[in-house]
Amino acid sequence: MKEFNPEFIRNMAFVGHGGSGKTTIAENLLFKAGITNRIGKVEEGNTVSDFNKNEVEKQMSITSSALHLEWKNTKINLLDTPGYSDFFGQVVSSLHVVDTAISVLKSVEGIEVGTLTSWEMIKKNTIPAAFIVNKIDNEHSNFQNVVDSIKEQLTHDAILISYPVKEGIGSKSVIDIIKMKELVFGDAASKEIQEKEISSDEKENAENLRRELIEKIAESSEELMNKFFEEGTLNDDEIKVGLKAAINSFSLCPIFAISASEGVGMQNFLDFAVDYFPAPTERTVSKATLNGKDIDIKCDPNGEPCLYVFKSLSEAHVGELSIFKVFSGALTAGLDLVNMNNEKVERLGQLFLLNGKNRTDASSIKAGDIGAAVKLKDTHTGHTLTSKNFSAKIKSFELLEPVYEAAVKPKSKGDEDKISSGLHTAHEEDPTLIVHFDPELGQTILSGQGEMQLALAVKLLKDRYGVEVDLVEPKIPYRETIRGRCEDAEYKHKKQSGGRGQYGHVHLKLEPLPRGTGFEFVDAIVGGVVPGRFIPAVEKGLNEILVKGILTNSKVIDIRATLFDGTFHAVDSDEISFKIAASQAFKKGFLEAKPVILEPIYDVSVKVPQDYMGDVMGDVSSRRGKIQGMDSEGNFQIIHAKVPLSELYKYSTHLRSLTSGRGVFHKKFSHYEDVPKEVESKIIEEFKKAKEEEN
Repeated sequence: MKEFNPEFIRNMAFVGHGGSGKTTIAENLLFKAGITNRIGKVEEGNTVSDFNKNEVEKQMSITSSALHLEWKNTKINLLDTPGYSDFFGQVVSSLHVVDTAISVLKSVEGIEVGTLTSWEMIKKNTIPAAFIVNKIDNEHSNFQNVVDSIKEQLTHDAILISYPVKEGIGSKSVIDIIKMKELVFGDAASKEIQEKEISSDEKENAENLRRELIEKIAESSEELMNKFFEEGTLNDDEIKVGLKAAINSFSLCPIFAISASEGVGMQNFLDFAVDYFPAPTERTVSKATLNGKDIDIKCDPNGEPCLYVFKSLSEAHVGELSIFKVFSGALTAGLDLVNMNNEKVERLGQLFLLNGKNRTDASSIKAGDIGAAVKLKDTHTGHTLTSKNFSAKIKSFELLEPVYEAAVKPKSKGDEDKISSGLHTAHEEDPTLIVHFDPELGQTILSGQGEMQLALAVKLLKDRYGVEVDLVEPKIPYRETIRGRCEDAEYKHKKQSGGRGQYGHVHLKLEPLPRGTGFEFVDAIVGGVVPGRFIPAVEKGLNEILVKGILTNSKVIDIRATLFDGTFHAVDSDEISFKIAASQAFKKGFLEAKPVILEPIYDVSVKVPQDYMGDVMGDVSSRRGKIQGMDSEGNFQIIHAKVPLSELYKYSTHLRSLTSGRGVFHKKFSHYEDVPKEVESKIIEEFKKAKEEEN
């Protein structure tokens, strides 16, 4: 493929709820542009973008896929992103590098949770955006309802560019409000398109919509507004300049009517993309820092080279690739660049342009373009590479908070290194998949956006590394404390076995402290009944048992221990003896001072359609959750609650089942509070049982 200067490049990402047709749209666009000679189907597993074995098996996008085509002497880069919420991290990384986001909706269901989630990200980063209402050939299609909901729930700045003449089965034509023509499309496998005059039945409606579009364009500029007031309209050149500027400034979001399965609305969408969507040169990139200060990077092919890796790929039939966007300069193979995240020098190997798993060699990749290089040794997703003369660093995308976690349990001993290496690779390919070892729980915890995401990481371990693991429920980091006081917890450690013995004797007073205070040790010894040299040993003994706990091997918190009396032996006393005496005295006193188990409580926000609110609230209550309040967002309700962590295992999976995949939730640690007595007994019993099994 020939090289393109940045003004002749368009970078777009298709985002939206699962099943909205993003992959089918991309497939059709590649066909219309002559990149492919047939249109693949998701259900047949032969699309360009869904090439991963898991994607073929599950008939859904799991990773974002880089595609490109040429249309009217302009290169269009397409990122086809997953719609399933487990893989939303792929959407976030893709939106970080594109200049236009295309939100795809179904013409029956309209706005769904995936639509809202991706729109929040688009809005937060003010990315120029457009809407595609797909599946206008569905027999239950209601295009106008979807358009109304977009305007009501997402943005008042949405405006029609095309609409179906007749929707439902057999829908083959749309009215293009820019061209003011009716566009009639052939069958799905045809590239034919017929332009004809708008019929008298549709003329008035089309003219009203065009007037509405012109008014919206005029609102985006004082100069155009004055012209519109003077003449009542705008000429074609003013419409083009104003529309392009309005889209770029996020003050106008075009809506297109499309049937991806029938190939309706494809060519006019590509025409519009070339004419009106912003080129990389027209977008201000203030996502970088230089010497600690925010800077703008000019998209200049003659500038200093600067690229940002937004995705890493490792596939058996593709190889290991770093996929990047060039923010400045021009790249060639053999170029030495500095990794601004770790200051290591990387030499670029072979450069490629991608269409799914298909690679095309590229002699040079210029500013504004998206490409790939053979996997760089010390460069990972989210890293910036620049020339030695330009130490700018592109700000990385924000990682999503995990909502699902499980503990990794190897099926065989000795596989730890392979497991670590495999999970590192999985994290490289999807940074929202997080792995860490929790020393308190003694478990390797894998966390992410959902059960399927973690299951695929386990599958990767088996397929690529030959190791098998189970995902089990993580232990809960309970805490222990006391509600009462113990005025005198006494313990005498005395041991005689020939020769020098052991002797340590302490009296402790235990009392509770306010939540969050921690542990406090008080030395109240008078008259040297416990020599000063043994006091640190007493405190050390207490600190050790605080970590181990008494009831369930959980940390002890918010307690004051006062050493107020004791005795010693001139020969047999030593630090070990006083350490043991202190820990045993504490244990004894703790059990006398109304001990309780504390559990972590999380703030949970659940977003669901209105229809599911009752079921979800009932489910939250059944999990010992306490409803704190509710907010509304369009047709969705947001339920705020405080829920124990022990009740949230696999909650994301259960919520999807409960809401037909339309509910999402977020959680954040809030505080610790007492476990109810009936639950406490169960926890202690389970702990004893597990300990017996270990022994």
